[in-house]
Amino acid sequence: MAEIEYGWYLPTHGDATRVNDPAAAIPPTPELMHRVVRAAEDAGFSYLLIPVGATCWEAYMAGAFVTERSRTIRPLIAARPGFVNPVMAAKMIATFDVMSGGRISINLIAGQADKEVQGEGVRYSKEQRYDLMREETAIMKLLWTQSGGVDFDGEFHTLSGARCVPKPVQKPYPKFYLGGGSEQAAEMSAEHSDVHLFWGDLPENIAKSVTDLNIRVGKYDRRGPLNFGMRLQVICREDEADAWAWAEQLISGTTEADRDRLKARVSTSEANRRVQELAAKYGDRAGDHLWTGLTRVRPGAGVAVVGNPEQVAHQFQQFIDAGCTSFCLSGHLHDEEAERFGRLVRPLLDARNR
Repeated sequence: MAEIEYGWYLPTHGDATRVNDPAAAIPPTPELMHRVVRAAEDAGFSYLLIPVGATCWEAYMAGAFVTERSRTIRPLIAARPGFVNPVMAAKMIATFDVMSGGRISINLIAGQADKEVQGEGVRYSKEQRYDLMREETAIMKLLWTQSGGVDFDGEFHTLSGARCVPKPVQKPYPKFYLGGGSEQAAEMSAEHSDVHLFWGDLPENIAKSVTDLNIRVGKYDRRGPLNFGMRLQVICREDEADAWAWAEQLISGTTEADRDRLKARVSTSEANRRVQELAAKYGDRAGDHLWTGLTRVRPGAGVAVVGNPEQVAHQFQQFIDAGCTSFCLSGHLHDEEAERFGRLVRPLLDARNR
């Protein structure tokens, strides 16, 4: 099994003490982001997920600035199909890697809502975006590993003698992550990703998905194994009652209109559909400490681990035992929750997984 790693989340869209409540919103500022980065790095997180979307600040620029102001944490920044020509994307990522001393990883994202990507000028359907992402990822890997010019004749791109200067510091290239629940996401991870991040689910379902993806991996000529992880929220307090009280407060500002908008927004996302099904089947608690409440009020990976340090560590250990070695986490408020996880939970997990 690979070494266990922990990643945190940079809220470039701002933070909040209640979801969907403008009065409880904390606007995004450079000060907020630097505060979160310092807390995450001090807590021992090794990578930092930088989100993308219409309400987020631009991820590569934000990642470059926070890397300059930090010591070791590694930005995880999206490569989205159709947004940047793959030769330019390869140069951007390689330049970032060299300038930062090998501190960038790549988040493969294709499955966002069609309406959102159309608003940013990308007209491909989700299925086409996955096909485009497979082609663009293959091009970037060729540019990073071939010494001469790259010729490529694909469905979307044709290259003749393309080159990437500089080459990445990380060899053969930076680490790839992918989170998603669709058939296309599974195949993309099996072929190209280094880490497949599941969204919140029961540990027994995660174990089955690990087995399925390992079978798929056998179809492809890969440079290394596919590892697995979880994209989760975390709410930890020294007293369990305080953790649940904070969880309920987070969703107390959401209206039925907010919930209706959420359903429309995530209707084409398989990963979102799966977490909604989990919530519909089990209610707010899919397990004693696995809470689905956030999935009812916001899109994305909203399943949370809630409890005191021992309870939270126990839930994480179940995912580790199911085959997960990477945990991409977030929690409100992001600087405070990162500090608590590092101080209260991480020592328990390190002691159990030496």
